[in-house]
Parts: sequence; C-alpha cells; structure tokens
Amino acid sequence: MKLEIGVSPAGAPSSVAERIETVRQSIAEAARALGRDPRGVVLVGVTKKQSLETVREALAAGLADVGENYLQEAREKFAALAAVRKHFIGHIQTNKAKAIVETFDVVQSIDRLDAGVAIARAQAKLGKRVRTLLQINVSPAERFGVEPAQAAGLARRLRDEEGLDVDGVMAIGPVTEDPAVTKEAFETAARTFERVGGTTLSLGMSGDWRQALAAGSTMLRLGTALFGART
Repeated sequence: MKLEIGVSPAGAPSSVAERIETVRQSIAEAARALGRDPRGVVLVGVTKKQSLETVREALAAGLADVGENYLQEAREKFAALAAVRKHFIGHIQTNKAKAIVETFDVVQSIDRLDAGVAIARAQAKLGKRVRTLLQINVSPAERFGVEPAQAAGLARRLRDEEGLDVDGVMAIGPVTEDPAVTKEAFETAARTFERVGGTTLSLGMSGDWRQALAAGSTMLRLGTALFGART
C-alpha cells in the first residue's frame, strides 16, 4: 500500500506504529525496485511539534533515529525518552553550539564555516564527538545551505583544520509540483555528496522520498508520513 500524504482512504494506517510499519515496507519495496538494499537506508522520524506520547509510541515501534529542528523543544522532549539517536536538523545559531552538541548525536545542518567551527570547538570543550553533515542549498526557496560548488572545499577545511567529522551532505528539496525540478535538485545533491565524501546522503522528506531514493539517498527524514499532520 502506498501512503500518500494528506490522504486518508478507508483502511489507511491510523496509529503511529501502523504508519511506521507501512512506511518501512514502502521504503523497502522502493529500494529493492531500484536494485538497492533497504538496510542501507536510515529512517529518521522528524518529531517537531509532536507530543512526547507520540514519540514514545514511535520508539516502541522500533524507530531508532529522531530529528528535531528546535533546540529547546528537543531538550525538553529528549530528557523523558529512552535511548535513541538524535539528529539536529535546524538552523545553527553559533551561540547555541555547545547545547546542540550536548543534546544531539548527529548535526545535519552545517551550512557555513562559522557554524562548523562553533560545533567543532564545542565538541572539543565537551569531550564529545558528533557526526556532522553539510547542508547544501539545492532549492531557490531555501534560505540556508552552502552552495554545492563550495561544499567540498568547506568539508576539507572543517576536517583538516577543525577536526570535524563531516560524514556527507543533507539537502532540502524544492517546493514544486514539477518532478523534473525535484529530480534535477536531487541529482545535484548526489553529485555534491560524491565530491564531499562520507557515508550519508540525507535527502528526502514525506512528499519526495521516492525521488530521493532514486537519487541515491541513504537517509530519509520523514515527519508527516509517520506521525500525521503536526498539531
């Protein structure tokens, strides 16, 4: 069964656990159709604005990775959760770098030099290393992200001079109904990932994850598909 966002036909999954299972099956089927191993695709549940009870239900259903955009919301929520891999996917304010490193295991949104330097210095002070991704800009509507042509140089500088573990790239797809525009943007992200290096191409959200898989994404960030509309 294909789960279409915003559509709730009769018999559609209603609980968080059912949604997660349905989405996992859909991802696995799509990956196999592309000749890919589904085990090579990480599912990150974007829990922004979701209740603590909803997130707990997701973890009980086997979700192992969660992503949050806002530091304060994440800190309050994570304090009451069992062990889970935590991803920061929001815009980085350098004065909050220490708190971000304290709270998260993966920082997906390094979009400029000073953000990367701040995270690197925070992890050195705390004695805690985090994985990071460069956020690249492949959409005219997106405010943040390094230009694809500059990403490899930024990654080298952060690795060599700051000791940051840059493990790939993250991108947010364009807001469009034209699949050709999305395809071009995702192919740009994939080519940038090849130049940057690492193991993770974090690409694809609830409305475009199938195209992201086709472009080679190894990590999908899904919110609405797993949890329904945000409250």
